[in-house]
Amino acid sequence: MTLHPSPEVSVVMSVYNGASALAATLDSVLSQEDCDFEFIVVNDGSADDSGRILDEWAARDGRLRVIHQTNTGLTRALIRGCAEARGEFIARQDCGDASLPGRLAQQAERLRRDDAYVAVSCHTQFVGPRDELLYQTAIEEARLNEGLRRGLQGQFRGPSHHGSMMIRRDAYLAAGGYRAAFYFAQDLDLWTRLADSKRFAVVQKVLYIARLDPRSISGTQTREQSQLADLIASATLARRAGGSEDAFLSAAFGIRPVARSDLKRRIAGGNYFIGSCLRKTNPSVAATYFRQALDNDPWLWSARVRWLQSLLAGSF
Repeated sequence: MTLHPSPEVSVVMSVYNGASALAATLDSVLSQEDCDFEFIVVNDGSADDSGRILDEWAARDGRLRVIHQTNTGLTRALIRGCAEARGEFIARQDCGDASLPGRLAQQAERLRRDDAYVAVSCHTQFVGPRDELLYQTAIEEARLNEGLRRGLQGQFRGPSHHGSMMIRRDAYLAAGGYRAAFYFAQDLDLWTRLADSKRFAVVQKVLYIARLDPRSISGTQTREQSQLADLIASATLARRAGGSEDAFLSAAFGIRPVARSDLKRRIAGGNYFIGSCLRKTNPSVAATYFRQALDNDPWLWSARVRWLQSLLAGSF
């Protein structure tokens, strides 16, 4: 397929050792219809077959542009991918997730129709590692804008998922794009700055499926993400009051991934969360996640209790 010289949408994704789920994600984007787009994927130093898979798909579809680089982490990979974007709009996508049919067309149409909006999200359905339905996040437009402008319950809150977003490229550039200071929570930092200028829209449909994995950033780096969210809130308040963000950006540079020695306990917490989501709807499957939590952290007594409860519930 021939690549259009000026696509309307640039979809940007980073991949790090995502070979097992990569093909399904690529297919969900490249099968999108009624939208002129390019798909920019940054292979962020993967040691698995991700690079080979990407090159094979790119050879078959000219809309896919692959950038190979040494590992820099998600934020810097996104900075590079967005710098390569040529579209009027930039859409995000995460490896392992899926864009449902019509996502790009409907979000682009919303931005095209009303220039009062700087970005558009949609509802997100969250699934487990084996496609188990966990929950759905549907944030109404008014609540999303309130969460970004004034905060909710003392915190600034963003859309249903980072990967659900499409934004105007000129606004992204004017706001300064993703900032390298934020190894995690780079999306919330960007959303609060974009919200300084215009409103966010929401397509009131589930158009994005996000996969939760106990080993993912959201599964293992929640404490660090929370710390950065607090710094983002402080930086946002300072900026909007006409003050300097420098002290908060400097502090953000010091927050990096958790040490490997603590990783197993964090993975246990991720398994526990997934099991908790499934406890009432599918207790037998929930029990397997509680068991995996115990395998990683035998002292997680809440997981032991939930495991036994789920085993009993699943036997009836």
